Amino acid sequence: MGEISSSQEYQSFRSTVPQKRVIVDDDNSKEWTMYDAGPKTVRCPLICFPPASGTADVFFRQILGLTAAGYRVIAVEYPVYWTMKEFVDGFRKLLDHLQLDRVHIFGGSLGGFLAQKFAECSARSPRVASMVLCNAFCDTTIFQQTNSAPTFWMMPALFLKKMVMGNFEKGLVDPEIADSVDFLVEKLDGLTQQELASRLTLNCMNCYVEPQKLRDVDITIMDVFDDCALSGSVKDEMYKCYPEARRAHLKSGGNFPYLSRSADVNVMLQIHLRKFDLGPYCAREIPNDERELLSS
Repeated sequence: MGEISSSQEYQSFRSTVPQKRVIVDDDNSKEWTMYDAGPKTVRCPLICFPPASGTADVFFRQILGLTAAGYRVIAVEYPVYWTMKEFVDGFRKLLDHLQLDRVHIFGGSLGGFLAQKFAECSARSPRVASMVLCNAFCDTTIFQQTNSAPTFWMMPALFLKKMVMGNFEKGLVDPEIADSVDFLVEKLDGLTQQELASRLTLNCMNCYVEPQKLRDVDITIMDVFDDCALSGSVKDEMYKCYPEARRAHLKSGGNFPYLSRSADVNVMLQIHLRKFDLGPYCAREIPNDERELLSS
């Protein structure tokens, strides 16, 4: 058991925030796993999408930190979906099941790509109020796996895990980044072959975002200045796609800054969400005395 999973902080999270499983598709094997924490009176919560290797609990530090400040945070884990249409339809059904008209999405890597695609596909009847895209990308061809993606479903789990781990930090990194990688490796080991193959298929099949359809979505791009799986050119492409987006830069943090630099990430998420405080898409429950101050 790694440093993070054996920590008192993580154990406290697992003992206080219940894990829920929800089926919204006709296929009973397609099960969403989620942690829904914070005041249920909040009707426009922050939803966290994990990377290909991650499970919903990789965002436990966002759940603990932000719910303490009154936010409602829902971390989700995807069922086995093989196409973008399946994912978009499934997530729309999940929002309907939770009776949420609009949400904010925080997505890491693949999670950031899926957030963009969902916002794009639901642009005509918008469900996404805003997005924070962390170490994300807007075109899957960067992984140079589009030709082999259709065969992932039949590849052994060990091969797929090696493929993912090739993108993790190598060599000397600071202890927090090393711990975050260890935690994600543990999570990766817990994924079935089908779960991992379906996520890597979504991650690598030929697909790109049409940013012009996301003009009405408020976006913050969050990235790190140290080594991560994405090259500088991929980051530049994201900036070009969203010239109006705010940028939240972390000096370091590796591939999983929401674990390794959680305090900084939580501050940036609060800054991003603050502008919605007095509108219909407020992500937190605001105490009356603070509401009066904000209104004045």
